[in-house]
Amino acid sequence: MSESAAEFKSAAELSPEVRGALRNLILSLADSKRIIGILFADWVLGAPELEANIAASSISQDEWGHSRILYALLKEFGDDPEQLEHARDASEYCNIEALDRRFVTWPEFVVANAIVDTALTVQLEALAETCFVPLRQRVQKQLEEERFHEAHGAAWLRRLGKASDEARQATQAALDARWREVLHWFGPDTFGETEKQAGLASGNGAELRSRFLGRVTPLIEAAGLQVPGCELDFSSWDPACRRSQRTGPDAEAVARARGD
Repeated sequence: MSESAAEFKSAAELSPEVRGALRNLILSLADSKRIIGILFADWVLGAPELEANIAASSISQDEWGHSRILYALLKEFGDDPEQLEHARDASEYCNIEALDRRFVTWPEFVVANAIVDTALTVQLEALAETCFVPLRQRVQKQLEEERFHEAHGAAWLRRLGKASDEARQATQAALDARWREVLHWFGPDTFGETEKQAGLASGNGAELRSRFLGRVTPLIEAAGLQVPGCELDFSSWDPACRRSQRTGPDAEAVARARGD
């Protein structure tokens, strides 16, 4: 039976190439969710409304929980989850580069909630029917919680887009600043083809990027904002960590993630 027609209950059953690719994908998702959870937590007491404070707290806890589940899964691949969570420097993180910088303003939080988090969700959705059973069992609950995150981010993006000129300009600036990094995270057009052919994921880089754009473009336009334009350059992009540079996320965020 070919890999694409099989189900796999352990990482040991996967070929080395497929196993390595899946391990890197899970680590990138885990790191991204760990860092976004840390950065969202900064707004638990800083959001403009009580309800938004509560939402920031809830979303932060969800993302933190998602990351712990994904880190634990990496034990299947020979990693030490404890080491991954608590013993790495910033340069070793494989998070989406759009999360390397803290969210200094509320519009930056909203863009991360509505756009960056949605990119992670699109990748998770591509794993909803994965043939790797341990991952499939964990993805469904995460997707259920992500629906709330997406609705919250979309509502606030529309609200800021329809607010004052200052609020709209700040939101557009936040969107512009992280847009290229989000699109880069999906990789070159054929990136992920190995996982797709093996039945591990339902799309390659081009397909996932297209799904993401189809999801967020109507939202951005409905908010009265402009979809940023950019050219994608993968000449320095590292497929193992899905990043173009290895300086990593904010050092303070990493220290908090480690529990320092």
